[in-house]
Amino acid sequence: MPLLPTRKNRSATPLSLSRFLGCDTHSSMLDSLRRELLALRDNDLALREELLAAGELSGPYHPRMEAIHVENAARLREIIADYGWPGTDLAGADGAEAAWLIVQHSIGEPEFMRTALRLMEDCVEQGRVPAWHAAYLEDRIALYEARAQRFGTQTIDDPREGLARPWTIADPDRVNGLRASVGLKPLPAIPPPGRDLPPEIRDQHESNQKWWLDWLASRGWRRH
Repeated sequence: MPLLPTRKNRSATPLSLSRFLGCDTHSSMLDSLRRELLALRDNDLALREELLAAGELSGPYHPRMEAIHVENAARLREIIADYGWPGTDLAGADGAEAAWLIVQHSIGEPEFMRTALRLMEDCVEQGRVPAWHAAYLEDRIALYEARAQRFGTQTIDDPREGLARPWTIADPDRVNGLRASVGLKPLPAIPPPGRDLPPEIRDQHESNQKWWLDWLASRGWRRH
């Protein structure tokens, strides 16, 4: 795709880019960045649908899924190095959301996710991305670090019954107010206790959960 000026050669505003490049060139370059981010997202989601349809997403991290997450994160890292976080001003609303999805899925790279959160929080203050982008990423990092989440965006499956419930919430009494502050609807109703799964299915769920905990520890998220 055509390259934008690097951050050291431009200010952070689209207006400055327009003056530097001319409006038509600026628009074309930003559209190229947006389209690349959308293509990265679409590749991720297409593979996810393929593996889901084949029943191959319910266990350990699928190697093909992990590979595309690693590739997408590497490219997003290059984009950030050149242009900063691709907010709505650089990539449009859907392009910025695609960047958010890519970093949400870069689960094998703790430092990258933490760095992206800091950049995203700055962009929220500048009005360049919606606040819920940072809220979701903050919660996901908390989940992987085994800390309580603030916004209740992350759920886990109970291996005993297979029902999805929110990961531990730091302040349940305030969670809906926090969600509203970042543009999220109230927390959905939490399923009541259900029937235990058959032992063989429950054992498989528990085995999968242990695999993921070990994998997260191996990537530096948690201690073994």
